[in-house]
Amino acid sequence: MKKVFLTFLVLVLAVFSAACSNSSSASDDTVKVKVGVSGTDTRIWDFIAKKAEKEGIEIDVITFSDYVAPNTALAEGEVDINAFQTVAYFDEFIEEHNVDLVPIATTVLAPMGLYSEKYKDVKDIPKGSTIAIPNDPSNSGRALLLLQEAGLITLPEDYDGIAGPEVIVENPKNLKIEQLVAAQTPRVLPDVAASIINNGIAVDAGFTPTKDSIFHESATALPYLNIIATRAEDKDNKTYNKIAELYQSDDTAEFIEKEYKGNMIPTFVPLSEIGW
Repeated sequence: MKKVFLTFLVLVLAVFSAACSNSSSASDDTVKVKVGVSGTDTRIWDFIAKKAEKEGIEIDVITFSDYVAPNTALAEGEVDINAFQTVAYFDEFIEEHNVDLVPIATTVLAPMGLYSEKYKDVKDIPKGSTIAIPNDPSNSGRALLLLQEAGLITLPEDYDGIAGPEVIVENPKNLKIEQLVAAQTPRVLPDVAASIINNGIAVDAGFTPTKDSIFHESATALPYLNIIATRAEDKDNKTYNKIAELYQSDDTAEFIEKEYKGNMIPTFVPLSEIGW
C-alpha cells in the first residue's frame, strides 16, 4: 500500500512539475516591448496591447510629458519604439540631435484646422481680413501650408515649412497674417476672420477638427503624419514590425475613428511616401 502511495505521489509531482515547466515556458515566450508616448492618452495603445497579447507580445506603455524625452529614451535604449511625433518633427530632431532613429510605420494625422465664428466657407473670407496662426516655427510653417492648401495664399515651390509669412509669394485677398502663441489661437476667434488652431488645442477648446473647422488638413499632409519610430539597428525587428502591422489594421482604424470622432485620422501610407 505504501509503495502504491509513493508511486502515486511521484506521478502527481511529475505532472505538477511538467505543468509548471510549460507555464514557465509560455511566459518565457512572451516578448516585452516598451512603447514611449507623450501625454496620458493611451487609448489606442491599450487597444493594440490587447491584440498583441494574442501574438505573444506584452506592450508596456511609457508616458512622457514632453516631445524630447521619448526620442532621447529611444536612442538610449530605455524604450524599444515610440509613437508621438510627426514626420517633420522627427526629421528635424534626428538631424539636430544626431541620433540614429528611423520610422517603421505611419499612424495617424491629427489635423490642424482653420476655424471661424463669422464664416462657414473659406471662399467667404473677405479681402483684407486677419487670419491668426501659431507663432512657433514648425506650427507657423504648417499653418501657412494649410492656408495654401485652402487656396488663400501661395508659397515658394521650395518652401522649407519653417519660414514665416514674409515668404508668401501670392496673397490675392491681401490677408493679414497675425502670429500668436498657439494657446491664444482659439481665444481670438471673436476678433479675427479665422484662426488656425493646433489639433490638441482645438480639442481642448471643445472643437472636433473634422467637423467644426471650415478647412482642415487632408491625409495628403504627409510631413504631418504621425509615426512609429525605433533605432536604426532594430528597423527589421519582427516583433516591432508586428506591432506596426497591428496598428495599421482595419480594426485599429475603426477603433480610432469611433473613439476619436475625427480628432485623429488613421493614415497608413508606405514609408517611401514620407521620404523614407
